Amino acid sequence: MPKKNDTTKKINAKGGKIFIISGPSGAGEDSVIKGLKKNIKLNQVVSSVTRKKRRGEKQGKPYNFISVADFKKMIKNNALAEWAIVYGDYRGCPKSKIEKLQKKNFPILWKIDWQGVKTVKKKYPESISIFIAPPSYNSLKKRLLKRGTDNNKTIQKREKFTKEWLKHKNVYDYTVVNEDGKLPKTIDKITKIIQKHSKT
Repeated sequence: MPKKNDTTKKINAKGGKIFIISGPSGAGEDSVIKGLKKNIKLNQVVSSVTRKKRRGEKQGKPYNFISVADFKKMIKNNALAEWAIVYGDYRGCPKSKIEKLQKKNFPILWKIDWQGVKTVKKKYPESISIFIAPPSYNSLKKRLLKRGTDNNKTIQKREKFTKEWLKHKNVYDYTVVNEDGKLPKTIDKITKIIQKHSKT
């Protein structure tokens, strides 16, 4: 007999709707997205980035890793649905990928920063944006240090960008605080948001 919180059976939701998941490094975006995929049948947008792969990352998971030269060609050809410079690296998504996903029968999950949110909301006004916020700035800093994937210089850069990011929470439709040790609760809240808006 399944438990009350059993997530093995995925929820069907209306296709074509764009849901933006966004938050500063260390807020728990990737962990939330992993949990959402267990709850709901989703198509995730794979953005292109110019940074180097981190430990455990592969081409296409979670990003397409490309050269700065190739990325600039896409900018020049107006081939991107949105793009921004994040932590000193280029990040964006080709229009063709979004168009392809919109033809499929599941909601679209798009992970971008606050700059990208502003662009996407203009181009896709029916999209729903969700900000994953840390419980506090100090908590976020501890998570970055514990993660152990960045050197001190990179962490300082991320801290500076995070402070700027937190000033733009008002551009989002929803803000969900990812409390320490309460990831399942965060995933459940966002699952309900997606369910709600997939019905419209």
